[in-house]
Amino acid sequence: MWIAIVLICVGGLLYIFRSCRDLPRDTIDQTARLIDRTGRAFATVAGAFNKGTVTTSFVSFATTISNQQHLQFATLKQMEVFTRSEMPSTAFGYISLPEVVVEARAPVEYTYYLDLNAPWRFELKNNVIHVFAPSIRFNKPAVDASAITYEVKRGYVKTAEAQENLKRSITSLVTLKARDNTALVQETGRKQTADFVERWVANTFDDGTNFHVKVYFPGESPVSPVQILTNQTGQ
Repeated sequence: MWIAIVLICVGGLLYIFRSCRDLPRDTIDQTARLIDRTGRAFATVAGAFNKGTVTTSFVSFATTISNQQHLQFATLKQMEVFTRSEMPSTAFGYISLPEVVVEARAPVEYTYYLDLNAPWRFELKNNVIHVFAPSIRFNKPAVDASAITYEVKRGYVKTAEAQENLKRSITSLVTLKARDNTALVQETGRKQTADFVERWVANTFDDGTNFHVKVYFPGESPVSPVQILTNQTGQ
């Protein structure tokens, strides 16, 4: 009887030991299966849109790839020509002095980007991902000061003063020029952004290659399908 009691106790201890040993492994296996099911839920584009994780995932991907909070898409290098004309005051109170016109030529580099921290919106419809991007922005234009050349186009009185005034105004002039150039780079930005989003979709989702991307900037919206109205005779 004592031998039976000992065997029962030893068997119970072995069972408890085995249960304690297998419990962490079973828990890990269950967690892995849960993660795997969750991963599959996010593995499709539709699943990501249903969970509302698209924007977060895109910003995280773009930040990792670019290593910054900007999605830079275009750089323009241009030789800019700036002209300033001044009418000097009269000499001796009655002699009219000729107009002074000075010109400056400077190589300028403009960089354009989209802010990843600004609002982005994604919509999925008919296998097309519509991306509503923020406004195009630009960095401070880089003027190569060592390469600026000045020329007096007209006049001879107080040309040095007019030249200095032009020099001081170049910073504001290139900023205005950068703003004007935004329209020139908009289509480049649209294409570069669409290519970037398509690459992200293809790398992130199992079915990512099945989707096309269209990009819109503020003030733009998808074109509605054209409806052709006909009369009862079909004309």
